[in-house]
Amino acid sequence: MATTIQVILQQDLKNLGKSGELVRVRPGYARNYLIPRSLATPATVHNIKQVEHEQRLSAAKAAKARAEASGVADQVSGVTVTLERKVGEEDRLFGSVTTKDIAQALKEKGIDLDRKRIELANPIRAAGTFEVKVKLLGDLTATFKVEVVAKK
Repeated sequence: MATTIQVILQQDLKNLGKSGELVRVRPGYARNYLIPRSLATPATVHNIKQVEHEQRLSAAKAAKARAEASGVADQVSGVTVTLERKVGEEDRLFGSVTTKDIAQALKEKGIDLDRKRIELANPIRAAGTFEVKVKLLGDLTATFKVEVVAKK
């Protein structure tokens, strides 16, 4: 009897590997634990080809998403958004500027971004110019300026 067999993991397992990987395990472990719980499938020629095909598709999809995010990053990088708000003493705003306000201003400029991607440490509560980051995809971020001016 074989000392190890190959299986294709269906989910990430902490001490074994990531989803889609071909790993060698003991036959009893595969037969009694991994396969019945749908954590792995037997490594047949058909299953291996199917996993390779899915990996190619996901790689192409990821490349397309990265290219789109890169295009949006180029658009956003040079933009300066100006918002008019009522200002009190010492250039303090009545209220604050939030990500929702910034997303709306960007939409008016033709850039459609989800407000959840805009990163503000704290809402803007004073007039002035602020650097704001947008997290687009994984480690891809873009920075633009938000200028808050007094309403006349």
